[in-house]
Amino acid sequence: MITTMNPESSAIDPYAGERLKESHFHPRQAALNLRDAWSSWNGYKFADYYYDEEYEYFCVRNSCATYDICPMQKYYVSGKDAQAMLNRMVTRNIANMKEQRVTYVCWCTDEGRMVDDGTIFKLGPDKYMLTCGSPCLAWLRKSAFGFDALTIEDMSDEIAALSFQGPTSCAVLKKMGLAGIDTLKPFGIMHFPFAGSSGEPLMVSRTGFTGDLGYELWIEPGLALDLWDALYAAGSDYGIQPYGEAATNMARLEAGFIMPGREFNEALKTVHYQHDQTPFELSLGWLVDFKKPHFNGRLALLKDRDNGPEYTLVKLDIEGNKPAEESHLYSNERCTKEIGYVTSAMWSPVVKANIALAMIKTQYLQGDIWAEIYYGRELRHNSKVVRCTLQDKPFWAPGRARQTPPPAY
Repeated sequence: MITTMNPESSAIDPYAGERLKESHFHPRQAALNLRDAWSSWNGYKFADYYYDEEYEYFCVRNSCATYDICPMQKYYVSGKDAQAMLNRMVTRNIANMKEQRVTYVCWCTDEGRMVDDGTIFKLGPDKYMLTCGSPCLAWLRKSAFGFDALTIEDMSDEIAALSFQGPTSCAVLKKMGLAGIDTLKPFGIMHFPFAGSSGEPLMVSRTGFTGDLGYELWIEPGLALDLWDALYAAGSDYGIQPYGEAATNMARLEAGFIMPGREFNEALKTVHYQHDQTPFELSLGWLVDFKKPHFNGRLALLKDRDNGPEYTLVKLDIEGNKPAEESHLYSNERCTKEIGYVTSAMWSPVVKANIALAMIKTQYLQGDIWAEIYYGRELRHNSKVVRCTLQDKPFWAPGRARQTPPPAY
């Protein structure tokens, strides 16, 4: 028998006219949001930035900073069929996943188009947590059809979560009293006592969305403000600051991470045919395991692999210092043959380069690539055509992000 649970607090429709919900950390964040710059994410009031997006970005790269991930969707999938059901849903093989580990996954429609990406936490022999950016309860329920002894719980509002990123993040957690945190490997999980509790209510995973050293902290809502206060007290000498969505987008682009609404459209939300993407188009073929048992979209993805995707997501180093935001890409300097488009772009302060992610027609990847960039200067519109160079590796991937123990700062 399949059982699904959805707490009343998670049943609020963010589009039904209710006021935006406040995060479990909101009282502390509101006091620090000097610009009162808020937007929304999954029905939550959510910070675009607190003071200045570039300042917050430099905090992530040079010290440490917190990012509220309470609005992220979180689902417990448990029971003897939990592994089989999730393995049937996602494209990656999780059958041999070890306990207290995290892995990155994606899942697709029958047509092989990306529904979403996210992470799976293996918390016990038959207990998993799936996290993702958009609500996924209906898709989980459909994916659970035919599996017995399975429980799906929507924990999105029942877990307070904070991303803590930057080179001094490990030092701050050690100062906060998390003994052994420096032994935690990337994509690992540890549990700690907190606030005098007899158990271990604080879960810490070495995960994040910045490409740098960083962790994510997970705790029950009643302890959220205590966690914030303890973290900020320990980080007071390490430059701790909050950062918002704008700085997050800068950091994840340098790391080469994709974002829905920019690099891909979620398949269940698109209107036009094939205006969504496949994992192979997004250079995520390494997430698709054809050796495992059947999974959703397998047949379509086999064809996409064998025939080759029409478009391929690539990393570009672009001449000059004008970001190629929303630029069209061409195979020649005269711009007579359009071959793709830029999805995300910026001047990277840490890489000291003009970088971008772009979708390019696969057949043109071996030739020249030119970007037509439009920009403003002193109230006048300007344009120029510049050469682009393909990059194989992430723009920013410091060794500290993978080292165990991380270097001391």
